[in-house]
Formats: sequence, structure tokens, C-alpha cells
Amino acid sequence: MQSEIAMLTLDHIAIACTDLDTAAKALSDRLGVPLQPGGRHDRYGTHNRLLGLGDIYLELIALDPDAAPTGRPAWFGMDHFTGPARAANWICRTDDLRAAIAIAPVDPGTIVPLTRGDLHWRITVPDDGRLPLDGAMPTMIQWGDGVVLPATRLPDSGCRLLTWEVSHPQATLLREGLRLTDPRVVFVTGAMGLRATLQTPGGTVTL
Repeated sequence: MQSEIAMLTLDHIAIACTDLDTAAKALSDRLGVPLQPGGRHDRYGTHNRLLGLGDIYLELIALDPDAAPTGRPAWFGMDHFTGPARAANWICRTDDLRAAIAIAPVDPGTIVPLTRGDLHWRITVPDDGRLPLDGAMPTMIQWGDGVVLPATRLPDSGCRLLTWEVSHPQATLLREGLRLTDPRVVFVTGAMGLRATLQTPGGTVTL
């Protein structure tokens, strides 16, 4: 019998963009709420802005033009990202990262330990930086012991995730293979695509 420790919980969704300041202003205007300052990820040369969605959060992420060369691929497929800002991946947390990887339907990548300020975590990152199943397969994360989860640190924006739609030709593999029970996550068999529908103070918005 598989351990309940390997269960997954939706932690946050990642929206990729090419210019963080421009995309943050456009997204704030669209949602009607300001995004919060994030930070830099020196290991992967990226930076972000954040938005609290209650029990989860939204991460707007881009390559940092001021980052020093890292000598490694960026995470979340950012080296290959072009076009307008859009949903790029989703991140699920677990209490036992190795156990979750062992039973995952698709290899999510290598476990990488990271630290920023008082946050410390371990996360799956493919060695070549390309997202498994083009982002349909979630990244897995295990926050360190005693860490206050980012979703609980962020101001409440008044926005909430209504649905997170994962469309992919192998949607059934993900639906049946991921140990995730969240009615907001919907798997659709079809062309690859990720879509977040949010309830905002001004109405429903789909990203």
C-alpha cells in the first residue's frame, strides 16, 4: 500500500513571461489587484512577482536580464520561452519528495535543494531545463521543516483559483497517475495547454 505521505497538494501556478515589469503591470491591470515583490533565483537566473490566492499563490516568472551567467539551463523551460505571458507550469508540494517521484507517472527531474532568505526547499528540475510533457506534468516541491508556506505569507489579494485546466494528449496518464485530489484541477485530453480561471474582485478572469 502506498504511503499517504506521497500525496500531492497544489502549491502554486507559474505564469511565464519575457519581461517581468511589463507583464506584472499588464497582469495587475487585468486582475484588478497589485502583484507583490518576489525575489531572484540566482541558481537559475530568474526573478518573479507573486500573488496570494488564499491556499495557493500565483508566480509570475521571467529570465532576469541582470543575472550573472549560471552555466546551466534555466528552470520552468524559461530558456525556450517566447511570446506573450501565459501559464507555463504548476507546482505541487509533498511531505516526501522521493516517495512522490518514485510513483510519479512521468519523471519530474532531479531533486535540487535551494535556499533564499529564511525559505528552504527541495524541488524537481529536469537537467536540460525542459518541462516534462511541456509543463503538463507538475513540478514537485518539498518545503523545509518549519518553513512558513509562501501562500500564507502573502497578503490576501481577494482573488481565488476556480479551475486549473491541464490539456494534453496524455491527460489520462496524469489524471490516473498523480496522487492529487483537488476539484479545481481538471485534466482534458487534447492539445497541450494550461489555463487558470480566477475569481477576482472585478469578476472572472482566465489566463
